Amino acid sequence: MQTLRSKLTHPIFLFLFVTILGYGLLLPYTGFYWDDWPFAWITKFLGPAEFIPAFMPFRPFLGPIFYATTTFIPPIPLYWQIFALIIRFLIGLSAWWTFKQIWPTRPHFALTLALLITVFPGYSQHWVAYTHINQELIPFIFYILSFGFTFKALRAEHPWIYIMIALLLQICGIFPTEYFFGLEGLRLLFLFFDHKGVFIDRIRMTIKIWWPYLLVWILNALWLIGYYRFGAYNSYEVTAANDISSVNIFVEVVDTLWKVCFYVWGQVLVLCSANILAPSSLLTLCLIAVTFTLLMLYFPHLQGQNETRSFALSLIAIGLIGILLGRLPSLAAGLPLRLQSSYDRFMISMMIGGGIFIIGFIELIFQNTRYKTILFISLIALGVGQQFFNANIFRRDWEQQKQIYWQLTWRIPALKPNTVLLTHQMPIDYETDLSFTAPINWMYAPELTPPNLPYALLNTEKRIGSATLPSLEPDTDISFTYRTMNFHGSTSQAVVIYMPSIGCLRVLDPSRGDADIYATLPETLTKAIPISDPSRIITNPDKVATPIFLSHEPAHMWCYYFTKAELAFQTGNFAKVISLESEAIAQGYTPVDQNEWLIFIEAHALIGDLQAAQKRSEQILKDDAKMHRGVCAVWKQIQAKVAGKGGEKTTKIISALKCSN
Repeated sequence: MQTLRSKLTHPIFLFLFVTILGYGLLLPYTGFYWDDWPFAWITKFLGPAEFIPAFMPFRPFLGPIFYATTTFIPPIPLYWQIFALIIRFLIGLSAWWTFKQIWPTRPHFALTLALLITVFPGYSQHWVAYTHINQELIPFIFYILSFGFTFKALRAEHPWIYIMIALLLQICGIFPTEYFFGLEGLRLLFLFFDHKGVFIDRIRMTIKIWWPYLLVWILNALWLIGYYRFGAYNSYEVTAANDISSVNIFVEVVDTLWKVCFYVWGQVLVLCSANILAPSSLLTLCLIAVTFTLLMLYFPHLQGQNETRSFALSLIAIGLIGILLGRLPSLAAGLPLRLQSSYDRFMISMMIGGGIFIIGFIELIFQNTRYKTILFISLIALGVGQQFFNANIFRRDWEQQKQIYWQLTWRIPALKPNTVLLTHQMPIDYETDLSFTAPINWMYAPELTPPNLPYALLNTEKRIGSATLPSLEPDTDISFTYRTMNFHGSTSQAVVIYMPSIGCLRVLDPSRGDADIYATLPETLTKAIPISDPSRIITNPDKVATPIFLSHEPAHMWCYYFTKAELAFQTGNFAKVISLESEAIAQGYTPVDQNEWLIFIEAHALIGDLQAAQKRSEQILKDDAKMHRGVCAVWKQIQAKVAGKGGEKTTKIISALKCSN
C-alpha cells in the first residue's frame, strides 16, 4: 500500500488529475469550432497532403504539422478533443521538466509553475482543438522543450548534442507561427538570471551561450519581414507594423499587464458572479472547491521553501518582460487582447511570463510558506474552474451548431450547385461564415470534385460591399478562394436563411411577404430578401443531405415540425403543413417565436379554413401585439391568393384584424 501511495503521489498523476478536471469533464460534449471546420473538411475531402499547398500563403511551416497530425487522426470531433487533452497533459509535463532544468534546486517551484501553465486561465481556445493543437500548442511544446535542453546543455559533460536538440526545437517552435516570435527573449532572461557575478560578466556569459539561438531568431525575423512584405500572407487582413503608430502603446501595455498579471487569475469568479445561481456557475464554483480540497491533500508535495527577495524580484522582472515580449507580435499587428473571445489565443505566448510573475509576486509579498502554498493551490483550482467554465461555453455552442445543421437539412434537403446561402450572423460565438461554408459543403456535396466549391455561406453584415459580395444587385458575381478551392456564384443564385437566437431556422421568401414580416431584422439582411430564390432548393431529391459528421439525429421537437412544414409549404402541400402543425401540438410543442405561426395561418387559409386561420391570428395578437405587422402581411398575401367568396371573407377578416390601414 505504501508503494502504491508513493506512486499515486508522483507529479505525473498530479498533472493528469489537474488536466482531466480542467479539460476532460465536458470533453464528450464538445466539437468543432472556427477554423476547425475548413481543416476537417480538407482532411476528409482533399486529404492531409492538401495542407502543404493550403498553408503556403498562410504560415507555410504549419502545413507539415497539420499533415502529420491529420494523417493519423480522422476528422471526428471526439478524437480531436481527446488529442487536445493529451497535448495539454504533455504541455504540463514538458513545462515541469524544463523548469527543473532551469531551476534544478527548486523542484517545488518548477512543479507549481508548470501546473499554473497547464490551467492558465487567460487562454480559452483549448476546445478549438483541430486548429489550436496544430497552430499553437504543438509549436509551444517544442519551444518549452527548447528552453529545457538549453539548460541541460549547460550542466552536461558533452553539451553540443543538447544544444543541437535545443536549436532544432527552437526552429520547430518559432517558424510555424509568428505567435512565439517574442518568446525567445525568455531564454535570454533565464540565462542572464542563472549566472552570478557582476552585471557585465553576466551579460558576457549570457551572449556566449545565447548567440546560436539569436541567429535563429534573426533568421526568423528576416523571414517574417520578407514574407509579410512580399509574400501572399494576408491572414486577418493584417499588414504587420503598418498601423503601429495608431496604437496607443501605453494603454495597451497597461491593459495587457493588468489582464495577464492579475485579472485572469480571478476572472472565473467575476464571470460566475454575473449569474451566480445559473447551473454552470454553481457547477464551476463546486469544481473549484473540490479541486482545492483534493490539492490540499497533496499539500506536502507542493510546499516549497522561502525564497530570497532577490529571487522573487528576478521572477517579477522575467515575468513582466516575458509578458510584453509575448504580446509583441499581436500588438505589432494591431490586434486586440480580448478575454473570453478568439483573441485571447494570443495569451499562449504570455502563459510562461504570467505564471512566473504571479509566483514572484506572491513570493515577494508573503513569507509564510504555508500561506504561499495555499495561495498557489487556490490559483490552480481557479484555473481548473475557469477552463471548466470555458468548456461549458463551447458545449453550448456545439449544441447550437448541431441544431443549425439538422434544421438546415430538414428545411433544405438538397441544393442546386453554385448556390450561396446569405444570412445574418448566426447566434453562436465561435464560427464565421467561412467556417460554416465547410460543413455546408460536407452535407450537400459529399462527392466533391475539386477544385470547384459548389456551395458557400456568407454573412451579409460582414460581406456586403467587400470583394466577395460587392452588392446585392441581381447577377452580381460572387467569387472567392477557399484555401485551394474556388467558389463561383452570383446574387441570382442565392437563398436567404435566418437563424434567430430564439426560434427555428427559416428560409426567407420574397413571394411570401417576408420582407414585410421580418422588416425589424437588421437592414443588411432584409435588403437581401428580394434576391432570395427558394427554387434553388431541391425539395424532393434522390439523396437527402444529412450532417453525417454528427452522431445521431436529435429528438423531433417544434423546430423539426416547423422546418418540415415550411418545406411542405414551398411545394404547395398545404394539407401536410396542417398535418405537421397538428402533430406538433398533439405532442405539446409550440413555438417560442410567434412568427413561426404565420406559415400555418396561411396554410389554413389556402385550404379554405379561414375560421381556423382567423382564430390563430387573433390568439397571436392577444399574446403579442408586436406581431401585428407580421399577421397583416400574411393576410395580405392570403387576400392576393384567395378569390371569389373566400376573397370577401378575407376582406372582412383583414378589417377585423385592423389590417386595412
